[in-house]
Amino acid sequence: MSEYHIPVLLDESVTALVGDALSGVYADATFGGGGHSREILSRLTQAGRLLAFDRDSDALANKPDDNRLVLIHNNFRFIHNYVLAEGYGDGIDGILADLGVSSHQFDTADRGFSFRFDAELDMRMNKEGGITAADLVNSLDEAGLARILKVYGEVDGAGKMASLIVRAREKQAIRSTGELSSAIAPMLPKFAEHKVLAKVFQALRIEVNQEMRSLEKFLQGAVLSLKPGGRLVVITYHSLEDRMVKNFIRSGNVDGVMEKDLYGRSNAPLEAVNRKPILPREEEISSNTRARSAKLRVAVKKEETAYGK
Repeated sequence: MSEYHIPVLLDESVTALVGDALSGVYADATFGGGGHSREILSRLTQAGRLLAFDRDSDALANKPDDNRLVLIHNNFRFIHNYVLAEGYGDGIDGILADLGVSSHQFDTADRGFSFRFDAELDMRMNKEGGITAADLVNSLDEAGLARILKVYGEVDGAGKMASLIVRAREKQAIRSTGELSSAIAPMLPKFAEHKVLAKVFQALRIEVNQEMRSLEKFLQGAVLSLKPGGRLVVITYHSLEDRMVKNFIRSGNVDGVMEKDLYGRSNAPLEAVNRKPILPREEEISSNTRARSAKLRVAVKKEETAYGK
């Protein structure tokens, strides 16, 4: 559904994923509006199968009527559990993940993802449980807030900004996006407020949804879920997640620590297909500005890995 989310790097990512294995079994780890899933299904034969994941219940309404698709309402960090549960213990042919936030989540005011709207400070990708951004802003101590802003938002002056938030909430709990923006207003530069706000909202969103931890678990589960020769295709949107994906492909862990066997060979289970990330074309960026920061990385699972498959 284009109104829900415009898929980024659609042809490039699906071509890298499917290749010639048109009767294979694949996974779309981030279903969203279903754009990537529909493109994958359009290339598969009737024997092909697709597992898709999304923790946002809003996305479930986008499911196409196709008996080759199983749509799973859960976090993609559990991908390996479901691959096994669906009977694919020998592994699947490819996994695609389009990370980040969907256009729908950004553009729906009451989800609280965007500072463009004055709405409840929520930011949960799964609305059915968990803490909200308002819970974090009003409960974390100053040091905790500063850490999140610095690590996940790379905010300059994170400590000072955390202090502003704490002082503001002492007067009144911060419950809306507008109240948060007002609390940190003294640190928002004229004519560039949106750049700083984007970093702040990104930092809180990542913490609320445990995005970095989920991504690490997903990458580990993806390797276990792929058959030898299977492909992992990941689209990232900011430096933190791209670094994790790059490190994992290179070394088999998100820290980038290279481990070798007794013969000096790398134990990394994946091999990069493209040394440098694939970037969107200018035409795509001009028609969809949210594509401008996207990076596509592709890797193939080696025949023998330390993961035991």
